[in-house]
Amino acid sequence: MISTIKGDITGLDFDIIVNAANPHFAPGGGVCGAIFSKAGKELQTFCSKLPSGKAGDVRISPAFDLPCKAIIHAVGPVYSGKECDEEALRSCYWNAVALSYQYMREHELDHLTLAFPCISTGIYGYPHEEACQIALNTIKKIRSAYPDTKAIDIVFVCFEQIDYQLYKEALQTLI
Repeated sequence: MISTIKGDITGLDFDIIVNAANPHFAPGGGVCGAIFSKAGKELQTFCSKLPSGKAGDVRISPAFDLPCKAIIHAVGPVYSGKECDEEALRSCYWNAVALSYQYMREHELDHLTLAFPCISTGIYGYPHEEACQIALNTIKKIRSAYPDTKAIDIVFVCFEQIDYQLYKEALQTLI
């Protein structure tokens, strides 16, 4: 299942939520700041020990004080209008699903719920519509290439109404 909801990702009881992270996996603004704030100081301590990453990289951490079980931190690209931005954003989604699938197997789960925010559309400046299409097309490609990933229910959690409307409309035509 692939769906969208409008809401605050930090309050959801999913198996895994994705954080729109910065390269240092440190507290930031927007969804990243909200996740770090609600997860507690233990998340900052844990993430301070992670090696830095580049756009498209992902890391996983415990959820600490959040209701989910784990957090995948995906480093989104800062939008510059170059082709490498699209590849990096695509890698965020691809790598997060791959890491979720690995988590599912390691924890011997038959099913997993995964919540994505709108990566890079805040202070990183990625155009909302373009980011939505990249996200959904990437998930569709993953599902086609790796049918086992269908055991992962993916929900795009949109904080902004504009994103929610884009995902809702795109999901009706894409999936």
